[in-house]
Amino acid sequence: MARLWEDWLMRWVLALIALLTLAGEAAAQAKGKGIRLWNLTTETISGFQLAPSGKTDWGPNQCLNDKDKEVDHDERLRIVGVEPGRYDAKVGYPSGRQCVVRDIEIRADAVFSIADKDLKDCNK
Repeated sequence: MARLWEDWLMRWVLALIALLTLAGEAAAQAKGKGIRLWNLTTETISGFQLAPSGKTDWGPNQCLNDKDKEVDHDERLRIVGVEPGRYDAKVGYPSGRQCVVRDIEIRADAVFSIADKDLKDCNK
């Protein structure tokens, strides 16, 4: 009788572990991939800062989130610490050139892109 009880308890514990594992995987999938920038400019980006549209209080350089600290053409960069909304971006290049991209719509768990045609107010 005790052996039956132990077998039942062991099966119950294993089933509970399996359910908790599945629930954890489902939660991770629901979280999504986050917000990502897709660099469609013809150059490598070394600086990418965001500010609410129409403001100039630039946030941190998001390129620092990349393993090589730059975002090559056709590469995607995970954007962190930013809520969905409308933003302006300051884009910097290794040459020292800087441009602004205005009124970017950023959505949760979505990719947004910038291309050469989006670059405005470039210097250098």
